[in-house]
Amino acid sequence: MPKKALITGITGQDGSYLAELLLKKGYEVHGMIRRASSFNTERLDRIYKDPHLPDNHLFLHYGDLSDSVATYKAVDTIQPDEVYHLGAQSHVRVSFDIPEYTGDVTGVGTVRLLEAIRGCAPKARFYQASSSEMFGLVQQVPQNETTPFYPRSPYGAAKVYAFWITVNYRESYGLHASNGILFNHESPRRGETFVTRKITRAVARIQAGMQDKLYLGNLDAKRDWGYAPEYVEAMWLMLQMDQPDDYVIATGETHTIREFLDESFGHVGIDWKPLVDIDPRYYRPAEVDLLIGDASKAKRQLNWTPKTNFKELVRLMTEADIELLRLERSGEMVRR
Repeated sequence: MPKKALITGITGQDGSYLAELLLKKGYEVHGMIRRASSFNTERLDRIYKDPHLPDNHLFLHYGDLSDSVATYKAVDTIQPDEVYHLGAQSHVRVSFDIPEYTGDVTGVGTVRLLEAIRGCAPKARFYQASSSEMFGLVQQVPQNETTPFYPRSPYGAAKVYAFWITVNYRESYGLHASNGILFNHESPRRGETFVTRKITRAVARIQAGMQDKLYLGNLDAKRDWGYAPEYVEAMWLMLQMDQPDDYVIATGETHTIREFLDESFGHVGIDWKPLVDIDPRYYRPAEVDLLIGDASKAKRQLNWTPKTNFKELVRLMTEADIELLRLERSGEMVRR
């Protein structure tokens, strides 16, 4: 019998890459998705189109992290061997606009899932998607597993709750529950409202003469950017360990949004400075100025290291959006 994995947030960037990884490893993959009036499964489409991926091992279940009954029923029905909790309201800027919802889904949603596991699948191994945003106003450079948290957004605060409740259930009930403190990780599947994808999408449209300006917020924020498919592999590695633990996953390099603009626009030979305007609406009420992670523990214990550097990441995202726009304009649109 194949191992069974449950992924919350399976329709997102990380969820889709993780589903592909697990299917390649022979898992039966179950995803929990919210019911809506339209489908939001585009990132999973390539699984059904890839002859090398067994789409008959992928199952989607309706549920919502704000609904404890639906969450419990999903875990009880599936009886997973591994649970990857990626679902959240994950946009930091938006969390200031909907703080209560962010706290309920991103924070309390985690305890709903842990309670379901404790109640009906206590042998399941649990992965909590923690975030570098928990470090916020950083107390140490670089940040590692022992760096104190100082969140600067409702999203960061909700993730701190989710982190500590995961530790609490590990220590109180003996669950195999691990936190992956992932620093920023991007890909062509990143949502278009996130700054990296917003930039690469704009590069494609400006080059094609379809857009005149790009509006951004703080260009001096420094982030540690990695490549999402490599980061989901780290998630899987954590749940293969004999003992649960918490790990920082990062590249150990930091770059500003200005540098991202330089690389992306520079890739197509365009000077971004006359094309980018600052819009105060995109500033956060409380900024996070610098994030850079120390993943030496992950390297030592998981044998995990990042492979795609910053320039390669920006290039592949920019080229992917140029190709995506070409397909959209030609009528050949297919999902990545």
